[in-house]
Amino acid sequence: MHIVQILPELNQGGVERGVVDFSRELVRRGHGSTVISAGGEFAARIEEEGGRHIALDVCSKNPLSFPLRVLKLQAALAELKPDLLHARSRVPAWLAWFANKKLRIPFVTTVHGFNSVSRYSEIMLKGERVIYGSTAIKDYILKNYSIDESLLRYVPRGIDMDYFDPACADQAFINGFKKQHGLGGRRLVTIVGRITEWKGHGSFIRALAEVQRRHPDIVGVAAGGAWHGKDDYFDSLKKRAQELGADIRFVGSQPQVREIYALSDFIVSAASSKPETFGRTAAEALAMNTPVIASAHGGSLDILLDGENGFFFPPDDHQAMAEKLLEALGFGFSNMREHIETNFSLGHMTDTELAVYRELTDS
Repeated sequence: MHIVQILPELNQGGVERGVVDFSRELVRRGHGSTVISAGGEFAARIEEEGGRHIALDVCSKNPLSFPLRVLKLQAALAELKPDLLHARSRVPAWLAWFANKKLRIPFVTTVHGFNSVSRYSEIMLKGERVIYGSTAIKDYILKNYSIDESLLRYVPRGIDMDYFDPACADQAFINGFKKQHGLGGRRLVTIVGRITEWKGHGSFIRALAEVQRRHPDIVGVAAGGAWHGKDDYFDSLKKRAQELGADIRFVGSQPQVREIYALSDFIVSAASSKPETFGRTAAEALAMNTPVIASAHGGSLDILLDGENGFFFPPDDHQAMAEKLLEALGFGFSNMREHIETNFSLGHMTDTELAVYRELTDS
């Protein structure tokens, strides 16, 4: 099979990383893989790993350039002659839907997020099969849109278990990182993700300060850069940490996130008002045998086994988060990597997604 995936761009993000991983796995299994996007830091990896990347503007929301971009995409698809077209975001889905009217390539969409409910967002339900990656996303779809439920398919996102393997962590990086940030001999509680309000950094800092009053050996780590235009919010977080006496290291964006999981004693997924659609951070951390403390909503509800490989707390409740962190300090967690290997591995995802594709290509 030759699969074309289309998404806005290929910069940092869970969807983008998932597309790169899936492309590599398709190639490994002998399928053709093409990714169409406006480019980005991951674009070169697609080609390095045996796929093809085509740079087209499938990102801009400018309606004036829309017709020309449809024609360019249509020409690219006509030349590629793929067996299946898979759209993973709204602008690319609109472009693909119009470009594909004459070509009639089997068309699949994945609803990756809790988008605003609108006619614009409804394009993500125009696939001949509509994939969702968590129970929370399915509930969102059925609550807000009229769709034939028989077209929905559950395909949880997949973690590359060969990469996210504790045995493969770069110990030299870990030792250097700990030395650089003064973390030696401390227990590390880490939050991973871009710094924006809905990721819950504010609640994390408040919970951390409470835990540290009883356990001063605990130190917090915030791995992630400030979202574009969020510098004022970032500054307010640093000020709040200082006011509360929270010992936290803001270490910026870390490409070696595997090592960040490996050096951490606990990972906190603190999404507040906006739930995580899948919970990739939680799944990757568990694959590295690092327990997770997570907000009890969104995709994490499918991934985490409460009281076994992690704990839940009510969203945006820093007091409950602190209590769960305190409980975690003396808890014997289990079934971390094993649970992800069985249910959320890249191999499992690829098997399931290819089965969905074959429903259309084999008919």
